[in-house]
Amino acid sequence: MCAPRIVRLAHENAARPSRRALFAAAGLTALAAAAPPARAVPAARGVLDLTHTLGPGLPRWPGTPPFTTVPVAWHAIGGFGQNALAYWEHSGTHLDAPAHRVPGGVTTDALAVADLVAPLVVIDISARAECDPDAALTIDDIENWQIEHGRIPERAFVAVHSGWERHIDDAAAFLNLDAGGVPHAPGVSPDAAAYLVQRCEVVGVGVDTLSLDHALSRDQGAHTAILGAGRYGVEMLANLGAAPASGATVVIGAPKHLGGTGGPCRVLALT
Repeated sequence: MCAPRIVRLAHENAARPSRRALFAAAGLTALAAAAPPARAVPAARGVLDLTHTLGPGLPRWPGTPPFTTVPVAWHAIGGFGQNALAYWEHSGTHLDAPAHRVPGGVTTDALAVADLVAPLVVIDISARAECDPDAALTIDDIENWQIEHGRIPERAFVAVHSGWERHIDDAAAFLNLDAGGVPHAPGVSPDAAAYLVQRCEVVGVGVDTLSLDHALSRDQGAHTAILGAGRYGVEMLANLGAAPASGATVVIGAPKHLGGTGGPCRVLALT
């Protein structure tokens, strides 16, 4: 794992401030004292944040190291604050690029930008998932949504609201391992994933859990159907219960690092 090495290097670099930084420290401390207090910025009307704040306490798959932040520059020494960040690509609210599942698939830097702004469709399976942690989106769920709201627009982004976010502050409950170490959480059935890609021509599919597939899946059929078709996924979405079932636009602030299989992203719904 690279994370411990990154943290160690960050600490070593932090211990060696530049001469220029040291000379500037005294004057900048006085400037900071004179600065007015920061004001809270009100949330913009019509913009809903579908992103969890990335931090070390967020649930993650076993074996994945936590998100780590290490200060490496300070306002009092040099005039600027800066952190070194260490995290695995698939941490927090994050995007799955096709390359995550498909060898040679599209990577984060090659995603079509036109596909990152799309009509937002939210399909609610939370009532079923509350009683059955292994619930999965089905073709019937999709067709019932269309009976009520009309045909899913072409090139839409479909998000599955399971209500699993209620466990976000309890990592053990979010992962939901049974006595045998098997996780249980909702997701998307392979048939429904294929239907969304082939019949609805979606650009991507999102969930409020750790995986596009329901946690019991062993063949990762939803991942294969979605990413294998060159579409993307977004996992661990937030606030889907506050998003309208239809009529909003989603903006996926996708990462763009060379050769990436995915990465944390900022997801906004314009309502």
